[in-house]
Amino acid sequence: MIYHDVIVIGGGLSGLRAALEAHKKGADVAIISKVSPIRSHSVAAQGGINASLGADDSWKAHAWDTVKGSDYLADQDAVEILCKEAPEIVLEMDNWGTSFSRTQDGKIAQRPFGGAGFPRTCYAGDKTGHNLLYTLQEQVLKAGIKVYPEWMVTRLVTDGGRCTGFVAINIFNSEPDVFKAKITVIATGGYGRIYKRSTNSIINRGFGIGLAYRAGVPLQDMEFVQFHPTTLWDSNILITEGVRGEGGYLYNKNHQRFMKSYAPESIELAPRDIVARAIQTEINEGRGISNEYVYLDITHLDPQLIKERLSGIREISMDFAGVDPVKKPIPVQPGQHYSMGGILSSINGKTPMDGLYAVGECACISVHGANRLGGNSLLDTLVFGKRAGQHAAESIQDKDIPQDENLIKELENEKRFLSDLFGESGENFATVRNELKNIMQEKVGVFRNHENLEHAIEDLKNLKYRAQKIKVKSRAKSFNLELLDAIELKRMVDIAHVIATGALARQESRGAHYRTDFIERDDNNWKKHTIAYYTPQGPRLEYKDVTITSFYSEKREY
Repeated sequence: MIYHDVIVIGGGLSGLRAALEAHKKGADVAIISKVSPIRSHSVAAQGGINASLGADDSWKAHAWDTVKGSDYLADQDAVEILCKEAPEIVLEMDNWGTSFSRTQDGKIAQRPFGGAGFPRTCYAGDKTGHNLLYTLQEQVLKAGIKVYPEWMVTRLVTDGGRCTGFVAINIFNSEPDVFKAKITVIATGGYGRIYKRSTNSIINRGFGIGLAYRAGVPLQDMEFVQFHPTTLWDSNILITEGVRGEGGYLYNKNHQRFMKSYAPESIELAPRDIVARAIQTEINEGRGISNEYVYLDITHLDPQLIKERLSGIREISMDFAGVDPVKKPIPVQPGQHYSMGGILSSINGKTPMDGLYAVGECACISVHGANRLGGNSLLDTLVFGKRAGQHAAESIQDKDIPQDENLIKELENEKRFLSDLFGESGENFATVRNELKNIMQEKVGVFRNHENLEHAIEDLKNLKYRAQKIKVKSRAKSFNLELLDAIELKRMVDIAHVIATGALARQESRGAHYRTDFIERDDNNWKKHTIAYYTPQGPRLEYKDVTITSFYSEKREY
C-alpha cells in the first residue's frame, strides 16, 4: 500500500499544475499517470492560450466572448475567474520559461482565434501545449514531486461516501496495488477515442470520467461534444485554429470561400461549432472534395510566416498528407476534439464526493458551456489546476488518514476481476471498440436527430452486454495492452451511453449539440445543465440552472 496526502491521477497540464500547487502549499503530493507526463495529450495542443494582455482588451471582454461562445450555457461565476486569472497564469508560465512567440518589441505575441473580439491567444509557434507541458514538467522535477509513470488506475475506493484512494495496475508487470490518500485529484483528460474520427491521442478514452461515474459521482453536460472543424483528412490529426488565425481560407470544390455564407462577419474565425457544421454541410451537400473534405488554403501567405509560425502544421501536412501547405491547400474535415462535459466539479475542482477533485478536460467546471472557444482549454487546465491544488492542500488539514480495510478489500476484488478477464473464448476487444466508434461517429456526431439517437442508445446497451463478455487471450505480464484495452472499453461504453442519453433528452440545438429536428435554441426549457447519475439500467438524468452574473442570452451571430 502506497500513501500520500494528495495523489493526482494524470500527468497533463492540469495534473502537473495541481500537484505543483499542492506541493507549494506543503502537502505530500504524488502524480500517477498511464504514460510519462510529457506524453500526455496536453503536448498536442497547438494554437495557443487566451489572456487579455492587450491594451484594448479586458477580462470582461474575454468573459463576454466566452459566454457567448458557450451559447450561454457556461456558469458565469466560473468564467469570470477563468478570465480574471488568465493574465497572471500566462505571465507565470512565461517567467518559468515557456517559449512564447514575441512581437518585435519583445512582448508576448497574440493571434486571432474564432469567436474572440480581440487577438488574445498567446502562442509558442504552433506548439503551445508542448512548450507549456515541458515547462511544468521542469517545475515538477525541480520540486522533487514523486511521479508513478506507467500505472493505470482501475477503480476508486470509497468509505462512507468519502474517496480514500484507488487501485492501480503497474503496467510493467500487470500487478495491482492500492494507493491511499486524503485527497485524490482526477486529471485524466477527455474521451475522444470513443469516436471514429478524433484529434485525441490514443490514451484519451475517458477512463477517469468513467471511474468517477461508476463510483457514484455525477457527470455534467456530457452531450456537448466539440468537433474541431479542421482535422487532417483521413488521419484526423489536429490542424490548429491558428492556421485560420494567421489568415487561412476555407474553400469547397468550387473554390468558393463558403464560410461567408455561414458567418458573414467572422468568416473563417467563427466559433468551432459553427465552422464544423458549415464544413460538414458542404460535404453532405456534395460540395466537398471527393465528398470527404474541404481545402484549408494558406498558399497566399508569406512562406516565411508559415515556416516561423506554423512550422509544425507544415511538417504534419507534408508527413501525413504529402502536401506542402506553402504550395498546396491542406485537405481537412471535422473530427471529435474536446469534451465540454465531464465530472461535476466546483470552481476549486471539488466534486460532490468528499476527498475527490477533478480538473482539466475530464472535469466540468462549466467554463465552456455548450461550445469551447479555442485557446480557453489550456487556460482552463492551468487556472483550475492551480486552484484545485491549493484547495486540496488546505483541506487535508481537516482530514484523518483513511483506514485500510476498504482499500485492501477493493484490492482483492480487483485481483479477482483481473483473473476473470482472461480466457480463450469470448468477445474481442477490437471488434466491440470499432462498433462503438462507428455508432458514435454516425449517430451521435456533428448532426443529431431523434431516430439516430434512439438507435444509438439501443446499440450501446447491446455493446454494454457484449463488453462484459470480453476475454483477454494474452498472458503477458509486461505491457499487456490487450488487458488494459479490455478494462478501459467497459467505461468507454458507459460514457458513450451518457452522451447519447443526454443528447436524446435535450430537444434543442445549442452550441456543439445540433439537433436537425430541433434546430433552434430553447432558453425557456433548456437553459440548464444536464446532470447524469450512474444506475445499472443506464444514466439517470437531472437538471440544474445555469449561473448568471452579468450576461444575458441574445441571438448568437458572428
